[in-house]
Amino acid sequence: MNRVDDVLGRVTMYRTVTVALGVVVAAAAVLSLTGHVHVDVLALLVSVVVAVGSTALVSRACGVLWRVAVHAESSVVTGLLLALLLRPSTDVRDVVVLVAAGAVAGASKFVLVVRARHVLNPAAAGALAVGLVGVPLGAVPATWWVATPALLPVVALAGLAVVLRTRRGLLVGTYLAVACGVVTLRLVGQGLAPLDAVWSSVASYPMVFAAAFMLTEPLTLPPRRRQQVAEAALVGLLTVTPFTLGPLWSSPELALAVGNVLAFVVGQRRAVRLRVLGHRDVTPAVREVAFATDRVLRFRPGQWIELHVPHAGADWRGSRRVFSVASPPGHDGSVAVAFRVTAAPSSFKRTLTSLPAGGVVRATSVGGDFLLPRRPDVPLLLVAGGIGITPFVSQLAALARAGEHRDVVLLLLLGPGDEPPYADVLSASRARVVVVAPQRPPALPDGWEHRTAPLLEDAVLRDGVPDAHRRLAYVSGPPRMVVHARRTLRRAGVRRIRTDAFAGY
Repeated sequence: MNRVDDVLGRVTMYRTVTVALGVVVAAAAVLSLTGHVHVDVLALLVSVVVAVGSTALVSRACGVLWRVAVHAESSVVTGLLLALLLRPSTDVRDVVVLVAAGAVAGASKFVLVVRARHVLNPAAAGALAVGLVGVPLGAVPATWWVATPALLPVVALAGLAVVLRTRRGLLVGTYLAVACGVVTLRLVGQGLAPLDAVWSSVASYPMVFAAAFMLTEPLTLPPRRRQQVAEAALVGLLTVTPFTLGPLWSSPELALAVGNVLAFVVGQRRAVRLRVLGHRDVTPAVREVAFATDRVLRFRPGQWIELHVPHAGADWRGSRRVFSVASPPGHDGSVAVAFRVTAAPSSFKRTLTSLPAGGVVRATSVGGDFLLPRRPDVPLLLVAGGIGITPFVSQLAALARAGEHRDVVLLLLLGPGDEPPYADVLSASRARVVVVAPQRPPALPDGWEHRTAPLLEDAVLRDGVPDAHRRLAYVSGPPRMVVHARRTLRRAGVRRIRTDAFAGY
């Protein structure tokens, strides 16, 4: 699993979804040629080209009209989704329907927007438009033809990559448990054997595809985990429950749309424009960018924001990235993020670090559950690996600003030659800081301790935090470090552990 995390962490979420959908399309084409999937391979290829092309063209045109940058890869994802939902065909009427669905999906990113925030999943919007307008005119509604037993292994594996990259396992599991559970009970009630009913609910219904590729769409999810789980349960139930909503009959896309609307109500209700205030080197290897906001950015210490930095020549890592906020919430409207500086940075980081004061980016979403307990008497153990210190910086700075003292031990894991980032903020927080590094970093602040080790080892934990077992532990850093630290904490008797893995920084 560590190796999988390492590989997926090097690829943006959008690129992961694009590649995964491409694999599903390629598998469908091959299985079509062998007769295992009953679609015409030429019709499939035409559908892909038409759906992606119409979505991209309309998105581009809307971007020009609205004078905003267009996220090209998002259009590719939307087009591929539509090609897998609507029946492949070379019939002129069906091609026109697909063009219209792509156009609606592309336009929805600009029209179905409230305060610069998406309301509906674009692919769901396109499929709904076919059902609302096209079906009365004789068009075929979304068939979700991708939900076939022959394609299930590929859909499941490709979907698993998306779920691991987006870290939405609980969300997807909840949806599948509810939707597949209801279908299974219904089929058993109709006389089908239990195992056959389970298999049919998974292989012959579109839930696996919908959960992995559409429910996980980040811009239409609520910000907190419990809200996401509640939405997943509701959408799963609506997916398999017959109902009508005006002229629309129940369908997976309608269920997703209902969930999207509810998520919009409870989430950050608009994208926020961020204006660069300045840059600074926190350490030689860590760069911070501070922003002013055009309105209050609602977040809690420990949460993340997704930044959209449009730029020409974007590399395969894309133009959107997620960062933990490295500053406390404040009345001045400023917010800061930090990241490692490498010898070969992504085009995103190059663009972000080169933006002058006054340059504008957008925060497209805010969320996360990596939050300290509200009770101040809970003893805490914070374990940070490198740049994983950022959520703790926000939390400790917020506590210091509020004048709130807590029993906090911070274990800061550094690599050879690394300097401790945000030493000033950590020192001012009054937390006990123990640096774990192969060599003692030069000029540690007064009162800080050092333990010599390449990783968080059992002996280091016993010696540095002998009462670790009674503390609530938080672990933040690269996925491999998080897994190792969690195991070490478990061996030390720590039972309450919350993690925040930074994939792809």
